[in-house]
Amino acid sequence: MKAFILAAGVSRRLYPHTYNTPKCLLDVGGRPIIHYQLEALESIDITNVTMIVGYHREILMEHVTSNFPNLKFNFLVNHHYFETNTAFSVYLGRDILRSDDHVLMNADVVYPKALLAQTVNSPYETALAVDAKVCGREEVKVIDGGENKIVAIGKDLIESQCLGEFIGVAKLSKVFTGLFSDSLEHLINAGGVNDYFEAGIQPLLDKTDVHFEDVSEYPCLEIDFLEDLESARKLF
Repeated sequence: MKAFILAAGVSRRLYPHTYNTPKCLLDVGGRPIIHYQLEALESIDITNVTMIVGYHREILMEHVTSNFPNLKFNFLVNHHYFETNTAFSVYLGRDILRSDDHVLMNADVVYPKALLAQTVNSPYETALAVDAKVCGREEVKVIDGGENKIVAIGKDLIESQCLGEFIGVAKLSKVFTGLFSDSLEHLINAGGVNDYFEAGIQPLLDKTDVHFEDVSEYPCLEIDFLEDLESARKLF
């Protein structure tokens, strides 16, 4: 199994903190956000890491290669990081993604190692880490169809019908990554460069099983806004 990390974004909503620093290098709990993902990967012996980079990429690439010498990094550059979103970033690496089982992660989430271990060790071939909770409009939400199966995913779902938030950590089987890559090609070719990658998962939910792992017992937080950064620094 390999890792695929999305770390290209500008993070305007965190200005001025991200004027000169990529978001995933901001400090939370005494270490950069990206360390939570990379240390978790090392703890379960996943050493092959594809990282989609863009904004301040030289700083990020130098940092991770010098701080994690035991990991084998493959960097792909999203040169359109200002005007695209995560769907386009995954699309750029689709040929790598479809080649093997992968852990797909956003680089802006803080969580303990045990959360990733539970997701990777899930009995389901494809499993998304979900924080079961009451959600607001901004979170990427999922609807539980029973038997841990996801039947809808996205930001625009009715909050009261949702199980919780997909936190941006997923184990994807090789079969699923092939379907997912094809779905992203259709999405991008239709003009969806500003979509989140979950828009490429939604059309697949009636074609193949996508399950979830309830990780609500663990502290975890996706950092999008200044208040998220402050909350993460308190939580961790």
